[in-house]
Amino acid sequence: MPTLYHAPMSRSDTIVTLIRMMGLADRIALREVEIPRRDGTGRRDPANPHPEGKVPFLVDGEDRVRERGAIILWLTDRFGDERLGRPIGHAQRGAYLSWLFYYQGVMEPVLILDFAKLSHPALQASLGDRDRIFAQLETAMARGPFLLGDAFSAADLLCCSPFLFFGDAMPTTPAIGAWVARCRDAIGEASVTPR
Repeated sequence: MPTLYHAPMSRSDTIVTLIRMMGLADRIALREVEIPRRDGTGRRDPANPHPEGKVPFLVDGEDRVRERGAIILWLTDRFGDERLGRPIGHAQRGAYLSWLFYYQGVMEPVLILDFAKLSHPALQASLGDRDRIFAQLETAMARGPFLLGDAFSAADLLCCSPFLFFGDAMPTTPAIGAWVARCRDAIGEASVTPR
């Protein structure tokens, strides 16, 4: 049985929520581990096989998957979930992959740098800034209520996760705030993120 290494109140909450939304709670084992926290609490857990001691980390036999976008793709492909994922050949497959990778490669790093008040011309040239990310989200919202149009997807779950996790402490715009509220409603009771 695949096993997800998870720490509550961390990035892995997104994956636990996805597992619940996909109805896979009886097909994916959850293994709670400790992680070092930003406030100095926690520790690296020797029971966690992640090479850096982080979460989420999914193990399936000899297969190892890390990074939320990769785990989301692995789960939605492996279990053929066309409601939350977009399988190969689906008209929205490219957009689905693009949002997963945009989040991992651009959106999360920029939001962390913005939170830390770090800026540099090389970062601006390569990744952009929060305003550029918000413009991308708002452009998607202008085409449909969710990132891929009319239907909520795992891409929405990933991309809205910092807004859900940080709540009012996370800067937003009216359009993004409305999208986050729609995502929260779509997630419903499956969410493990505080509201």
